[in-house]
Order: sequence, then C-alpha cells, then structure tokens
Amino acid sequence: MSQNDRTYGKPNPRAPRELSRFSFLIGQWRCDAKVKQPDGKWLTYQAAWLGRFILDGYAIADEYRMMDTSGALVVLGMNFRAYDPAEQTWNIKWLDALKGTWTDLGLEELGGVKFDARSVVYAFKEPMAPHAYTRVTYTVLSDTHFRWQGDASDDGDQWREFMVVDAYRREE
Repeated sequence: MSQNDRTYGKPNPRAPRELSRFSFLIGQWRCDAKVKQPDGKWLTYQAAWLGRFILDGYAIADEYRMMDTSGALVVLGMNFRAYDPAEQTWNIKWLDALKGTWTDLGLEELGGVKFDARSVVYAFKEPMAPHAYTRVTYTVLSDTHFRWQGDASDDGDQWREFMVVDAYRREE
C-alpha cells in the first residue's frame, strides 16, 4: 500500500460509482475563505480541507477547519458522504465538532444533490446562520483548485452569496 493510500484511503471498486463524483475532495487543501458581512464587506479567513476515502473506500470523509486572523478556530467539522444505490440518493452529513451537532445536507425535499460537468450543488436547512437555508456549490476549476460557494436564502427561492472558499491542493 502506498503512502497516499494509507493517508487518503482509496476507492473501493465495489462501491457505487457515484461516489467518485466527490473524489475531487481527496487530499490536502489550503483554503482562502471569505464571508460577507451584513454591511456588504468581506472578512477573510485561512482554512484547510482534508479529504479521505474511509470505511474500506465505500465513503468519503472530508474535514474542514477555518481560523480567524488570530488563529482561533471559527469552523471545525467533518462531512461524511455515501451513496445509497438502492434509493439512488446521497447521504451527506456535517458534524460540527465545536458544537457537537449533526446537519443533514442535500436533502431530497430541497432538491437533492445535483451534478453537471464541473459542479456539485445541494441545499440544506441552516442550523446556525441567520438565514433559513444554505445552498452549496462546489466547482472544480482544475486538478489543483476547487471553489466552494455558499448562498443564503430565507425562503428557498431567492438566493444571495455569503461565503466563498477557494481550495488549492497542497504539495505532497
């Protein structure tokens, strides 16, 4: 087993092929994050993302941490992603380590998880922000760069951008 396989796991050939749709997350990422404030100004943060295949390659876990300018953790958590081929649905959950809470992501009632050639989009009910829903768009810009964009909504119809994370692959 190579160092990369030990560090990040590897996909299981018997796992649903749909799991590969999130394989762009595998590896270590340095991130530049920005959050829009109510006055329209953007605050910047440094962040890190680490993605791995887990559970013998049947699932993906990706850890995200974001720090303020003093280095204090602002966000710390992990996504768990698995595909249910019988139901043809994604099971994606966010564990907020700072609060010890779980959030279901990509719920079918909110449109499920949608893919196109370069992007993944899903929405969820917001447990901690001042808006009701968050829509997430991951856009793969290259093998070494992806963007996470968060859009906020109070009604699930009208959306406004509130957060952008540009992730750059770290050298091994």
